[in-house]
Amino acid sequence: MDKRDYRKHVQENLARMSYQTYRERSFNLARQLLQEPSIKKASTIGLTLSNQPEVDTTFIIEQFWLLNKKVVVPKCNPADRSMQFYKIDSFAETERAYKNILEPIPELTQLVEKEEIDVIVVPGVVFDRQGYRIGFGGGYYDRFLVGYSGKRISLAFDEQLLNEVPRESHDLPVHILLTDKERIICG
Repeated sequence: MDKRDYRKHVQENLARMSYQTYRERSFNLARQLLQEPSIKKASTIGLTLSNQPEVDTTFIIEQFWLLNKKVVVPKCNPADRSMQFYKIDSFAETERAYKNILEPIPELTQLVEKEEIDVIVVPGVVFDRQGYRIGFGGGYYDRFLVGYSGKRISLAFDEQLLNEVPRESHDLPVHILLTDKERIICG
């Protein structure tokens, strides 16, 4: 199977999950993430505003705000497949943009440089135990993570975890993968 096949297979499995189950499992993964030492120490955390069936990040972002963390979210530039992170203080500072993802409105938010981000919660569709992932196919995070020296964490439902995923030379693993059932130290 190639990356597209893995992506399709996992997305089909996730689509079978009831909304109630999705909410409960997302909430449990959020609680796990909030206990991570690197998250507790971080002052600036980057993450995507998720769409179902990805692990819901809404509650996570709200908790980060309550903990006085600086929340930064990506804005994609389809022309060169790059992205930049902007600090948001409210969901009102976002709009539906690239692939119907909520992204920051640059005129209402503050650009944050890569070096200022302590932890990035890296999204994906499929993961393996070594921390490699298959994303959504745009390569935005792969490009952004080059030269990023902070902690990389991913959240995944158990259905998203495989023994191994196809890799390319530019792929970078995450440091920690949190699933419904375990905390996996990668790499």
